[in-house]
Amino acid sequence: MTVFITGASRGIGRAIAERFAKDGHQVAINATGANPALWETEAALRADGHDAAAFEGDMSDYETAARVINAVTERFGAIDILINNAGIAAAGLFADTEPSDWRRLMDVNIGAMLNTSHLAASFMAKRHSGVILNISSIWGVVGASCEAVYSMTKGAVNAFTRALGKELGPSGVRVNAIACGMVDTEMNAHLSSDEMSAFLDDVPLSRMAKPSEIADVAAFLASEAASYVNAQVITVDGGLL
Repeated sequence: MTVFITGASRGIGRAIAERFAKDGHQVAINATGANPALWETEAALRADGHDAAAFEGDMSDYETAARVINAVTERFGAIDILINNAGIAAAGLFADTEPSDWRRLMDVNIGAMLNTSHLAASFMAKRHSGVILNISSIWGVVGASCEAVYSMTKGAVNAFTRALGKELGPSGVRVNAIACGMVDTEMNAHLSSDEMSAFLDDVPLSRMAKPSEIADVAAFLASEAASYVNAQVITVDGGLL
């Protein structure tokens, strides 16, 4: 089976690529623009003997997304599992946010997911088989102060997941999301040690998640073991919520 993962050059995306490759899947990975880390990830996967290929392109642009999706299907024959992982964050008071800031957040966190899902869902439905998995955030469930727009985009991801899962379920396509808590990635590197400690004080497991732990949940949700799990947002946050 072939899995296509957006935002797969590092962090959660790379961990997901490594896990699915280890499980024997053909792996197509994507990142935006000239991204050396994307090619490093491809080289590492191939060095381990996995069938992997990298595809550059900004998935928030529909024509680019269509070109990349076509290239993936030409290379591997089909996309059986789509994982929408690409995302960006921004912290700060909403009053200080510029329209260009929230447009970019919406383009990447919502638009890219819409584009890839629209392109993949059509042939998944025709084949009566497929899995779409969206990587979301707990802030899409409860909201976070000073991350209002980011929280809004992830709330949209969650709502879209539930709705599309209901729509595509009769066609044999499952759609789910993972609402991640604090994960040990570069996205959270801007936090000071005091800010990190204060946050983790509220997490019952008293630590961040490892990217590999998110990848483990993704592998389960994409597997036959989760064949009756659909239109769900699975929270993975160490018990915070």
